[in-house]
Amino acid sequence: MGTRRKSRELTMQMLFQGDLGKQTPDEVRKLFWPSRDDVDAETRSFAEDIYRVATSRITEIDGIIEQHSQNWRIERMPVVDRNLLRAAIAEMLGYPNTPAAIIINESLEIGRRYAAPESIHFLNGVLDAVAREIMKKRLA
Repeated sequence: MGTRRKSRELTMQMLFQGDLGKQTPDEVRKLFWPSRDDVDAETRSFAEDIYRVATSRITEIDGIIEQHSQNWRIERMPVVDRNLLRAAIAEMLGYPNTPAAIIINESLEIGRRYAAPESIHFLNGVLDAVAREIMKKRLA
């Protein structure tokens, strides 16, 4: 597994932990990293960067998700799905030079590992719509 994919997976896991455990970002970091001493500095740094964007812009990101997930409230989504979406959108917002197609593809690969099989089409549809909107705003 590549460094960036591992970072994205770790970001989703951190978001999942905070979401399910109702933990603050600092609490998540304190509990999450000590058990992962095999993660190199580059992988950890990229994961932390995405996590920081996701947690600092959570209200905005959740609004974007609800806007593009037709008739789904964020709290009704499966925990894995909503946190995969949060991580991917945070990366789209925080790393505008990374092509959205790469972020989406990587998110779907992680989803194939952690999410229900029927979630993949949902995740792809939401992320594609979000990517188109973000690109349109950048070009405006």
